[in-house]
Amino acid sequence: MHRTALVTGASSGIGKATAAALAARGYRVVGTSRHPASVQDPPEGVELLPLDLEDDASIEALAAAAGQVDVLVNNAGESQSGPFEDLPADALRRLFQVNVLGPVRLAQLLLPGMRERRHGRVVMVGSMLASFPLAYRSSYVASKAALKGFAEGARHEYSPFDVWLTTVEPGSISTGISERRTKYVADDSPHRADFERMLAALDRNEHKGVPAARVAATVVKAVEAPRPKAFYAVGSNAPVVFPLRRLMPSSLVSKATHRRHDLRR
Repeated sequence: MHRTALVTGASSGIGKATAAALAARGYRVVGTSRHPASVQDPPEGVELLPLDLEDDASIEALAAAAGQVDVLVNNAGESQSGPFEDLPADALRRLFQVNVLGPVRLAQLLLPGMRERRHGRVVMVGSMLASFPLAYRSSYVASKAALKGFAEGARHEYSPFDVWLTTVEPGSISTGISERRTKYVADDSPHRADFERMLAALDRNEHKGVPAARVAATVVKAVEAPRPKAFYAVGSNAPVVFPLRRLMPSSLVSKATHRRHDLRR
């Protein structure tokens, strides 16, 4: 195939599964990790390079080291939770740097080469929560919605060059991300009981979610489509819930989303 794919956050979860799937299909795959030397079980056939999405110099160094890239999968990110009023300003700035500004900057560096070669694919790994917002996940919802917005807007700029931007929104995926989620809640928060109940339901849903390989298969489908769709969703009964979302009043959709996470009002 002689094409190169760059997958961020390839040391675990969806990124690792995606990197392995692309390598198995003959791509030269470059994956990233904050600390590649500490990765104990790297995906087979994948070259790991360092990337710190909070550091512009690190992003630029990765783009230079990766060489000609035909496929970019912007997967790395942070999962953040907390009542709206308890989210620290510095944590919000970090979240948007890691989940939005860093991935966008990496795409900006790689897209000109794709445009000049008149072929390329950029996949933004978002979240179904961007389509089904949930209480106590407002910052994460906003970051994934922003990433999706960049992809949908830029898609129209690059499709004439056979360079396609698309967003893949996973639902509940069993990746162990609940163990790495950042949480912010004040000791005396009036939201604490609801917040903790939501987190417990979120963890249960993710524990029972589909494997990361299912998301990887969807990413590969998008990468290899002649004209990738703007949007793909996988997990959490996506083929059912998205059509229902179009048919149901938004208030009922919101109520159903919250009930799924043990929030009754």
